[in-house]
Amino acid sequence: MPDLEGGGHYSGLELSGFEWAERDLTDIRLTDCTVMDARLSSVILQNARFTRCRFVRCRFAHADLREAVFDHCDFADPDSHSGPQFAFSRLDEARFLACDLSFADVDRSSLYGVAFEACNLRGARFHKADFSRAFGGKVVRTAAAFTSCNLELADLSDASLPGCDLSRSSLREADLTGADLEGCDMTGCDLFQALISGCKLARADLREGELSGVDLTVLGSLLGMKVTASQQYGLLSDIGIDVRPD
Repeated sequence: MPDLEGGGHYSGLELSGFEWAERDLTDIRLTDCTVMDARLSSVILQNARFTRCRFVRCRFAHADLREAVFDHCDFADPDSHSGPQFAFSRLDEARFLACDLSFADVDRSSLYGVAFEACNLRGARFHKADFSRAFGGKVVRTAAAFTSCNLELADLSDASLPGCDLSRSSLREADLTGADLEGCDMTGCDLFQALISGCKLARADLREGELSGVDLTVLGSLLGMKVTASQQYGLLSDIGIDVRPD
């Protein structure tokens, strides 16, 4: 078993037996490596880069993953239908590119500026995830991106994501109960049968999206929500309005 060091470049390693806990591995680069059944507790992986790596049944607890990049990495375990666990971790400005994070469990972690691009997040759960950062005493900003992602059956209930980018993502049957999505870019999103009770969609851009089953009467806010003329007929019909052509 090689002894990994921060800043080192490693390729093709089986690292399931490596002791990750409390290691400082800042700037490490791993390519085509495999990690299974590992507990990555209090590990520092800031600015690390992982390319085509597999993390199977792994738990990141109190881990520092700020500005880390995961490129075409696989976190899903098809046998147990489980995904990675991130608990009390820092994922601020981390990037996940074309990764499989099915059934990921993100619990009470900071994710300001995180970016998921073309990722599979089916069934993922974001519990008390914080996508915001305080700048001074009264300025709080929120930043995150889920672009072209599969978020089917995901749990984003009560998530605070105002002004964030969810464009071209599938949110079919996702739980958006109580979520704050005001001002979000949701162009091309699929919201078929999503749970939206109390969801705030004021000023959100939903043009070009699939809105079948979206009930405007249960939304927490909708003022300024953007839809196309063709979408309005379905939205109004679903709440019992008889829409007739001019």
